[in-house]
Amino acid sequence: MKIKTTLLIVAALLFTAFGAYVSWMKSKPTAEQVAVTSLMATALPDTENKLHKLQEWQGKHLLINFWATWCPPCVSEMPELVALQTEMADKNLQIIGIGIDSPSNIREFSSTHHITYPLLVAGMNGTELSKLFGNQAGGLPFTVLISPQGQVRQVYLGRLDMKKLREDLLPP
Repeated sequence: MKIKTTLLIVAALLFTAFGAYVSWMKSKPTAEQVAVTSLMATALPDTENKLHKLQEWQGKHLLINFWATWCPPCVSEMPELVALQTEMADKNLQIIGIGIDSPSNIREFSSTHHITYPLLVAGMNGTELSKLFGNQAGGLPFTVLISPQGQVRQVYLGRLDMKKLREDLLPP
């Protein structure tokens, strides 16, 4: 009888420990959640040196485009991103360009190109931010689509395929 009681207690303890472990694993944030949380907590200056926390756009479909003035594919996709922002602004989409470049280069670029979405200056810190989303090589352009609920829907390395991007913007 004593052995049965001991075995029941051991089994109960094991099941309790297993339940606690499963619960802990489910509540542990994923790398994706950590990346979005870090991005939303980041404050970056715009081309006028006004500081913006990315969380000011939380609750929208966010298209975060990491780019640089010296990157030809980055610059060539910008007119299409401007058109997309204009077309989908009333559909809760916000495009944000995060420049991995010097403030003076981004400011000069902004003054000669008509970009209608926010351009923020991150310098080399932008590379570290993009790495949180899986861009380990630091390639540009690198774009992340985040849902209004803060979930990464898609990541894109290289020049955007606008047809694919439009499909990805449709509700899942």
